[in-house]
Amino acid sequence: MATPLAQPEERPGYVGAGVPATRRRAFRKLLTAGLVGSSIEWYDFFLYGTAAALVFPRVFFPESSTLTGTLLAFSTFWAGFVARPIGGVLAGHFGDKYGRKPVVVTCLALMGAATFLIGCLPSASAIGALAPTLLVTLRFLQGLAAGGQWGGIMLLLTESASPKRRGFAGTFGQTSVPVAVIISNLIFVAASGLMPDDAFLSWGWRVPFLLSIVMFVVVLYVQAKVEDTPEFRELQREVARPEGAVVRAPLAKVIRSKWSTILLGCGILSATNSLFYVSISGLLSYGTNSLGLERNPLLAVVLLSSVAMLVTIPWSGHMSDRIGRRPLILVGGLGVAVWAFPYFWLVDTASLPLIFVAVVVGFVFQCLTYGPIASFLGELFAPNVRYSGASLSYQLSAIIVSGGTPFLMTALIAGTGSTMPVAAYIMLMGLITFVCAWFLPETNSAEVRADPDAIPGTHLYR
Repeated sequence: MATPLAQPEERPGYVGAGVPATRRRAFRKLLTAGLVGSSIEWYDFFLYGTAAALVFPRVFFPESSTLTGTLLAFSTFWAGFVARPIGGVLAGHFGDKYGRKPVVVTCLALMGAATFLIGCLPSASAIGALAPTLLVTLRFLQGLAAGGQWGGIMLLLTESASPKRRGFAGTFGQTSVPVAVIISNLIFVAASGLMPDDAFLSWGWRVPFLLSIVMFVVVLYVQAKVEDTPEFRELQREVARPEGAVVRAPLAKVIRSKWSTILLGCGILSATNSLFYVSISGLLSYGTNSLGLERNPLLAVVLLSSVAMLVTIPWSGHMSDRIGRRPLILVGGLGVAVWAFPYFWLVDTASLPLIFVAVVVGFVFQCLTYGPIASFLGELFAPNVRYSGASLSYQLSAIIVSGGTPFLMTALIAGTGSTMPVAAYIMLMGLITFVCAWFLPETNSAEVRADPDAIPGTHLYR
């Protein structure tokens, strides 16, 4: 069995009770950097989804019908999710061997560069088939970056936090998702609302992508001001204890020893990933093309609905520190399953207030799952394989569920003329989350929470 890590008060750099004020201030800066950096990263990634629903069919597939162009645009959207597990595997390997920080810096820089270059791409009318080819290539690079950064940001936050506040600390990375949705939609609404449609389709849509250049300011800050986590620095010192130290092939080790945990960890993301991408991308396409709704009011509904996530994610992370991670994930998964059909009944009314209710309630349920996941997935794995194990679980769900959901939604509605098959799919995803969480252990058990010196998750791999 692996030798347990030193207790909090013995671990250099650990941020907890009794730590000097300078270290606490440094940790607050880390939380801020994690929130800002991850928000810009997800802004870049989600911006593509909005553009794929509203702009790319006409810019990169102008000769196709509305339906075919939308399907082709969503297929390029999917390319980013195909790349995410690859990015997670590569980042996990290097992050478990060389540290969390250098991998995070690399991923942030890659995302900023790829998104900026998308804004520079010529349209299909200018360079023909080369335009969508370059679009897919840059989307793939976005996926590599997104696949690698989540695990690194999550570990920088949780491994540096007080053991009793890891759930809440992890939400500073998770809360970046609604922040990114709000920012990307605001900028898209502003860009499209301040100019005629012809100008927007010609060059206006590029402005939100070009703004990603600010990512490089965050990269420089993280590189200069953020330290690697105390737990990883301790692993580097543990050369005398092979089972607890840095390993040569962390991915191979975690797959051999924890393959069932990886698959179950992937499964618990099914509810949150499916409903989220229906709401921020699939709904935009369906609402504008099938329900006849205007683009900007529908974007505003998604934007306002995302405010619910800003509250629910931190609250669920905080509650997971008090009552455990699994109860919230179980309730969230079951809630998504129950809400699936009412969600689409409300959407099909084409009433913006009722669509708002559908999306808000759905976001609350999916955030009950999403909030605790940063700490929960990390705590399922030992520190020397944590980046690899958590990233692989998270990114497998990205390729299986997230990327294909808008495409699947569009295809199912086109083939059946109804949203009910999509509702059945969302219900299935919610039940998968519930079942997978049921078979996973609680990483922040009552015994651990009662021990003031215990570190959540360590009882699983000692």
